[in-house]
Amino acid sequence: MEYSYPFRDDWSTQEVIDAVSFFEAVENIYEKGMNREEFMNRYRRFKEIVPGKADEKRICDEFEEASGYSSYLAVQKAKQSEENTRIRM
Repeated sequence: MEYSYPFRDDWSTQEVIDAVSFFEAVENIYEKGMNREEFMNRYRRFKEIVPGKADEKRICDEFEEASGYSSYLAVQKAKQSEENTRIRM
């Protein structure tokens, strides 16, 4: 992994940690799979930090451009999956 995670200067240290945790979860879904509920918990926390759709899209696009992993597709797959399942892209 030779890229950095997107974040905003006005986020607190905890918000940066939680946002990075979400992006790490996206990576996990692509690389080895992850429990759906854990992923959705991280996504819900990310949405508390970035509540606006436009901001979410901008930040997730930055992450996808740097990593090649689509947060949008990972969230869609998780939403379409049954509870208590392991999801993988």
